[in-house]
Amino acid sequence: MSERLKPGDTAPAFTLPDADGNDVSLADHKGRKVIVYFYPAALTPGCTKQACDFTDNLDLLAGAGYDVIGVSPDKPEKLAKFREKENLKVTLVGDPAKETLEAYGAYGEKKLYGKTVTGVIRSTVVVDEDGKVAHAFYNVKATGHVAKIIKDLKI
Repeated sequence: MSERLKPGDTAPAFTLPDADGNDVSLADHKGRKVIVYFYPAALTPGCTKQACDFTDNLDLLAGAGYDVIGVSPDKPEKLAKFREKENLKVTLVGDPAKETLEAYGAYGEKKLYGKTVTGVIRSTVVVDEDGKVAHAFYNVKATGHVAKIIKDLKI
């Protein structure tokens, strides 16, 4: 089970392929605040709702100095289908090896319909301009989560 991050921790570096197969690194966003959110699977109802909420609020978040990166274990081809089907504007990256998911504490045991399973723990980590964790939210709900982040970040 991976360790959960706490405010003040250094955000683990990552470089992952986006929906077009291009590398996206956390380091590319140095000097900007980044909302890195982790979701179980593209093209599923909850993850679609969450990605659409981030897309709908992208201008507001960008205006407040935040970039948004969505991370799932999906391959770039599936992310591209997801982006096209739902007209998503957020950057989506794939982590099929689950190394970044584990580094961020977003992969491990969770409860699903009363059973304990191993999988992606829906989580959001806000990284500050210096690459430190500002906020870490775990076991978040897909619906209403973006509104809660906006409220918590006082945007």
